[in-house]
Amino acid sequence: MNLEMVVSRLKPILHVVRLTSTPILQQLQWEEALLRADGRNWCILNQGSLPAIVMGISGQIDKLIQQNKLEEAPLSIIRRFSGGGTVVVDENTLFVTLICQSEALSIPPFPRPIMEWTAREIYSPLFKDHPFQLQENDYVISGKKWGGNAQSIIKGRWLHHSSLLWDYRSENMDYLLIPTKMPAYRQGRSHTDFLCRLSDYWAHPNDLLDQIIQQLSCHFEVREKQKEELECISALPHRKATHLVEIKTLLKGTGHCAINTVYTSGSAP
Repeated sequence: MNLEMVVSRLKPILHVVRLTSTPILQQLQWEEALLRADGRNWCILNQGSLPAIVMGISGQIDKLIQQNKLEEAPLSIIRRFSGGGTVVVDENTLFVTLICQSEALSIPPFPRPIMEWTAREIYSPLFKDHPFQLQENDYVISGKKWGGNAQSIIKGRWLHHSSLLWDYRSENMDYLLIPTKMPAYRQGRSHTDFLCRLSDYWAHPNDLLDQIIQQLSCHFEVREKQKEELECISALPHRKATHLVEIKTLLKGTGHCAINTVYTSGSAP
């Protein structure tokens, strides 16, 4: 047995599923099942989704979403099971999620160490010719954000998911209010002045995703899986907090939304 084979066997196994155009609601439901109902390490990569607004578990609609824009052009609002901010996703968004046993990597299972590890070990090597940084909770090039992150940490397991801007439509950013709490490096900039596109740095999204898997293979033994396995795991009993928020009435001038919350499955968060 050669040294390469020995090293490979010492690596934790990472099951990788590549998706295309899977709606983000479905992806989040699968991720929650993998976190709560499975004990293995996973990486989910997805190219594109139906347009939607995705909020963290504690986000307040009236403080984060532009109600007039929502009235003009209704868009699905999803409350995910993890923390973090609010994003608008569409067919040009790339999604990368890691779900791991706490002992899989020699890092403390807390948000900051996890983000620092992903920045250092996965993304920084992909941008050697550009000034890549982890700024607060964001992946940034030249002071402009191209990736946002959120985490969910439970006993013995953690999840880190990222939405990456391959491209974006500036009109979609009109759904988002400027948050009252923003990263210092943003410096009050508008959404379009604050963001950048990965398509300016990579020829094709598959090239970027291939390189992400390559970087992960430095730390894991990568094994490909199909989405049918995700469907089987999602059928197992587990807490289900991801849900679709249906806007029933927008109360103009009050700063509040009257909403009817429709839970896709399980109980409310």
